[in-house]
Amino acid sequence: MSKSATKGILLVQLGTPDNPTTADVRRYLTEFLMDPRVMDIPYLGRTLLVKGVIVPKRSPLSAATYRTIWDNETGSPLLYYSELQRDLLQRELGEEYHVELAMRYQNPSIASALQKMEAMMLESIRVVPLFPQYASATTGSVIDKVMEIMRSWQYFPQVTFVNSYCDDEEMCETFADHGRQYPIEEYDHVLFSYHGLPVRQLGKVDPTGTLKCPDSGCESCKETKKTYCYLSQCYATSRAIAAKMGITKERYSVCFQSRLGKTPWIQPYTSDTLHQMADRGFKKLLVFSPAFVADCIETLDEIRVEYANEFKALGGEEITMVESLNDDPKWINVLKRLAQG
Repeated sequence: MSKSATKGILLVQLGTPDNPTTADVRRYLTEFLMDPRVMDIPYLGRTLLVKGVIVPKRSPLSAATYRTIWDNETGSPLLYYSELQRDLLQRELGEEYHVELAMRYQNPSIASALQKMEAMMLESIRVVPLFPQYASATTGSVIDKVMEIMRSWQYFPQVTFVNSYCDDEEMCETFADHGRQYPIEEYDHVLFSYHGLPVRQLGKVDPTGTLKCPDSGCESCKETKKTYCYLSQCYATSRAIAAKMGITKERYSVCFQSRLGKTPWIQPYTSDTLHQMADRGFKKLLVFSPAFVADCIETLDEIRVEYANEFKALGGEEITMVESLNDDPKWINVLKRLAQG
């Protein structure tokens, strides 16, 4: 902690259990799914569904999965890479800045990070959610939590938030750099797989209540970036990375993973897309997951293991996952620019 720091930077990731045990995963999932921006149904129904059905069923299964990606020395991959990002950013920004890392769910908590920053009497705090595409359930939830905690402060520094950076040139170039490590011409198709959202959440960002979003989004969302439309921003990220790699529109698809429950989520689902790829006789797929700036359970297990096995069972041969941004110096430079506003 630099005594000369006057500017605070708060990096916020989604979260991870403290350990890959059923008890810790239960705590993580409960906090995550009880967030009304994530599970956007009335409190009573949310409580019964989350604590009575989802968490008891998923906790032991998720804990087993976490154990497969947990490193004996570095622990949670998401926390490990996020801490690297924090430390590298601090080094780049220098003593004028103080950088904290928080997880929206579990530890290190936003409350603990802000408590440290409050004691420093900083002149400004800039919050950088580590989600390139805006969604109420991610960036919106982070902003909501920060404002809730700071509401009790007796003084207020200048507080700013980064909303989204889905088509940031240097970020997309860094993803493209990672993709260029693989012989693109040897793959039959490229997938850009993003974390999904319930369709109803797309429409909720419109305060007039007139926006009606079909399962796969309106066609304009696929061509034009919109300020608060998660789906349109996912397509914007994909277009930018594809353009930098020279991947034509016919050679890539956008899809959405991690569906939970039976209500309609954004389509096409990644699993359905894999079936389509197999039906077309494709054998080798290259997969990006640009909703994540650090490798985590969704990339290291869901794509690299679960979807790879599913594709092979359908007659495919190989799914290659492009690594996330992690500790790439170019990504740290993007964070530096975002932090400095």
